[in-house]
Amino acid sequence: MRSDVANVYGSEPAAHPFSLVVDGVVAAAVALDAACVCVNLFDVPGADDLRRQCIENIARLRSDCDRAGMGLMVEPLAFKPGRGAPEPEGDPERIAALVRQATELGADVIKADPSDGLRDYRRIVTVARVPLLVRGGGRVDDAEILRRTAAVLELGAAGIVYGRNVIQHERPEAMVRALRAIVHGDASVEAALAELGS
Repeated sequence: MRSDVANVYGSEPAAHPFSLVVDGVVAAAVALDAACVCVNLFDVPGADDLRRQCIENIARLRSDCDRAGMGLMVEPLAFKPGRGAPEPEGDPERIAALVRQATELGADVIKADPSDGLRDYRRIVTVARVPLLVRGGGRVDDAEILRRTAAVLELGAAGIVYGRNVIQHERPEAMVRALRAIVHGDASVEAALAELGS
C-alpha cells in the first residue's frame, strides 16, 4: 500500500518539492491486509530538504510498522534534471547508494529502478541485503519488458513490481500471464512472448 504523496512527478519542476506520509496509513494497511506499506526515498539534485523528508518518513514508518507487524517497502529513486520535471536516473552508482541507505534505514524489501545497461545490477541486488524487487518504470514494448524481467531475475532480483507495463497494456491479463511465466515458471523470453500472443 502506497504510504506517501509527493509532487515531483509534474511536467515542471516543483518550486517546493515535498513527500508526505498519509496519516493512519499503517493502520489502514493492517485493516486491508496489505503485505507491506511502500514509501519513497528520493534523490533529486538540488532538493536536499526533500531527501530529509523522505528519511524522516521512513524512520516514522519503520517504527509504526514494527508496532503493527507490517512490512516496509522502500522505493529509492534517483533523479536527474529533465526537460521539465526531474527524470529517473539509471546510474548504477546512484541507485546502489540509495538502495544501501534504504537497507540501513530498515527496509524489509526494496523496490528499485533498473540501471542503464543491466550489467551492473547484480551489485545493486547485493548491496540491498534484503529482497529487491525491480520497478517497471516507463512503458516499453512487450519484448523489452520481458527481456528486462528475465535479465534482472538472472542477476538476483527477487521479483518485479510493474504498473504501466501491465495496466496500460492492451491485454493486461495476457501480460500478467507472460510475466508470471518468467518470474514463477522460469520460462524463456520466447516462451513468454508466445504466452502473450496466445
